[in-house]
Amino acid sequence: MREPLLPATPAFTAEGTPYSPAFDDIYHSSEGGAAQARHVFLGGNDLPARWRGRERFTILETGFGLGLNFLATWHAWKEDPQRPAKLHYVSIEKHPFAAADLAQLHAHYPEFGALSEQLRAAWPLLVPGMHRLELDGGSVVLTVLFDDVERALPELRLAADALFLDGFSPAKNPDMWSSRTMKGLPKLAAAGATFATYTAASSVRDAVAAAGFAVEKRAGFAKKRDMLCGRLAHGGAAPVPAVRRAIVIGAGVAGSAVCERLAARGWEVALIERHDEPAAEASGNHAGAFHPLVTRDDSHIARLSRASFLYALRHWETLTGVAWARCGVLQMPRTDEEDASQQAALTSLGFPPGYAQYVSGAQASRMAGTQLAAGGIWFPEGGWVRPASLVRALLAKANVSEYFGVEACALEQAGSGWVVRDAGGKAIAEAPFVVLANARDATRLAPVANLELRSVRGQVTYLPATKVPAARSVLLRGGLFIPPVDGLAMAGATFDIDDEDAQVRTDSHAGNLDRLARILPGADPGIDPAKLDGRVAFRAVAPDRMPVVGAIPGLPGVHGAFAYASRGILWCSLMAELLASRLEGDPLPIEARLADAVAPERFRLRAGRRSSRGPRGAR
Repeated sequence: MREPLLPATPAFTAEGTPYSPAFDDIYHSSEGGAAQARHVFLGGNDLPARWRGRERFTILETGFGLGLNFLATWHAWKEDPQRPAKLHYVSIEKHPFAAADLAQLHAHYPEFGALSEQLRAAWPLLVPGMHRLELDGGSVVLTVLFDDVERALPELRLAADALFLDGFSPAKNPDMWSSRTMKGLPKLAAAGATFATYTAASSVRDAVAAAGFAVEKRAGFAKKRDMLCGRLAHGGAAPVPAVRRAIVIGAGVAGSAVCERLAARGWEVALIERHDEPAAEASGNHAGAFHPLVTRDDSHIARLSRASFLYALRHWETLTGVAWARCGVLQMPRTDEEDASQQAALTSLGFPPGYAQYVSGAQASRMAGTQLAAGGIWFPEGGWVRPASLVRALLAKANVSEYFGVEACALEQAGSGWVVRDAGGKAIAEAPFVVLANARDATRLAPVANLELRSVRGQVTYLPATKVPAARSVLLRGGLFIPPVDGLAMAGATFDIDDEDAQVRTDSHAGNLDRLARILPGADPGIDPAKLDGRVAFRAVAPDRMPVVGAIPGLPGVHGAFAYASRGILWCSLMAELLASRLEGDPLPIEARLADAVAPERFRLRAGRRSSRGPRGAR
């Protein structure tokens, strides 16, 4: 278990220069932070000249600090009429400032006032992990990873054109400048990448040179005599697709989110859906909940849910017409052991209360607006969304070519691309890339080695608002309660593995009412389950309950975005951004270990590891 994230707190020297008590060092020269950023990091990387005429330019920074380097770079990008269409800025920060503290600090740099305001409006809650912020209408993308630099660098996937090596001095922060850290940089750099740093220490010069950079000294900033710059002769390159055209199969939340993320990058997208309208299957439920997960070991699924949740909150704000409410979500324990585990998890992980906090039964009752039998984990930013409205909003922004009422029955390779055919063999659409977002039908079109996808029948129960207490929050306790949305509350859902019955059943309603009684004391005990309405939908579930997102092994150009199980609303936006980033060659929006944990290839790799170990006791 890693230590909780520790935010930075504003402090200043007697001269008014921002200062870090933790490292006993200043954040920038006393001669001026903005001027230092321009001289050392922009000038040292020959910017803006090097980005001119480029479609995309990517910068990697090793210490975000106050964000002055980023603000200076963003400002220079805006002022340059020959700027690249897309600026990616990836940064690492072990001790980030809260948005309110950034406001105090940035007040000393009025030239960045408007940019600072936009940055702070998008600034995430201070929780560990990677956060992607889209600024300036999506043309400037800041991806910041809150973690220690040595641990963070192996988690990045990008090809940087310029590196801003910024951190406290080698004497104050030696881990930042270690040979191990420097050796990791070429793996994240494009061919011909440059670097610049304020320091000219011989230990740093030697470490950077040993990593493969040609190093030179230049005049330092203000009173500092020297600084270091350099260039990498070799390195990787971010693949840019020659033709931005794709077919997406499935018009639920998964497919519509992929359409929107690809279209935002200028892709032409054809959307194929077997029903006559979008959101006709699981995405057609009256409402669904969105909230992260908390586990004591901060597992992959918990970390991915955290990243997905926070990305969705930011991204949905950019859409028009989404019916949703951040009314809060309470996750109540079912047993005393689970209650103790919840409290221990929150204590050890140290999340800010704006993300997750433990509340007593009395506190929970006040927050939910009705009497509850237990407290639990309170997610203040969680809530409900009408998934069909989310689908419509995503597709309206994407402006795709729609093929509704026709079923994709076969994939056929044609040259360097793919043709999707209907049941009669007629071609529906053709493109270099295909994304399967059609849940349990995905592996019928493109089998994934060693994946045993299961189908789960989920029935939800609709309840008139007059039949339930006037709760205002989403409640969880071995089941789900969503407060009235347009007059209907919702309880559920069943989890019937490999049950193919599409009809609404009375016994399933009765089971949902039993769950409701554990969640919400006082729900009308006289409700007749035979008289209730509801809905049945089928979900695809992978053995590890993680989504399947990425390239399908053995089928070049075919990608998956499926197996979202009961968390499609939670996963859809960030998984679409992950998939689009891979196709476009952008920096990935999540840590490498999480990207690997959702990749279709994982099932084959796990099977290979099991096979190599042999039978139990063989070694």
